[in-house]
Amino acid sequence: MTHSTREQEHGQLKGRPRCFDRTWALRRALELFWQKGYEPASVAELCQVMEIRPPSLYAAFGNKASLFLEALDYYERTYWDEPSKRFWAEPDVYTAVDNFFCEAAHILLSPDTPCGCMVVLAAVNICQDETEIIERVHKCREDTRQMFVERLRRAIADGQIPADTDVPTLAGALNTLLEGLSLQARDGIFLSQLASMAALAVRLLPPRTKRS
Repeated sequence: MTHSTREQEHGQLKGRPRCFDRTWALRRALELFWQKGYEPASVAELCQVMEIRPPSLYAAFGNKASLFLEALDYYERTYWDEPSKRFWAEPDVYTAVDNFFCEAAHILLSPDTPCGCMVVLAAVNICQDETEIIERVHKCREDTRQMFVERLRRAIADGQIPADTDVPTLAGALNTLLEGLSLQARDGIFLSQLASMAALAVRLLPPRTKRS
């Protein structure tokens, strides 16, 4: 190889753009966080599954915490945005709750993903110093609870459930059931069993308001 050829090749290597698929790498990081949790997933393990070196990880994502937060956002968009939209689009609250929890059971035990909900499982036992992650995970959980609150209030306005329904308590119960399903999924429960548990969600709703 000539001197000029070596210089040309060196220049191409030094100045070339990132040669990895960022979304693919993010997905791989998501899977590791999902399986191991935030704290146990080391930078070395993340680099291994993402097939990049630490400098590339820091250049592309900032740091481990930033990578986790981006993976969490990707998880929410990929797995829960569409079910949430369908939950809102269904005019009947009983059908909406039944369908949402049925769909959740299939998401939590999808053969294409680690079992359980990343929001519930990946952020367990996080160091208290990781305030941004703790706050973001808390917000994700609170957003889900608030989704139930607003949907139940809409059902009251539509005359589907009684006006004296304890909305905060019922929304909390629905959210607790959803998080509990995630823990059951991680424990290796069969889909048929998880779906049966999910089907109980609609039974938490009060009897349908009788129209005069």
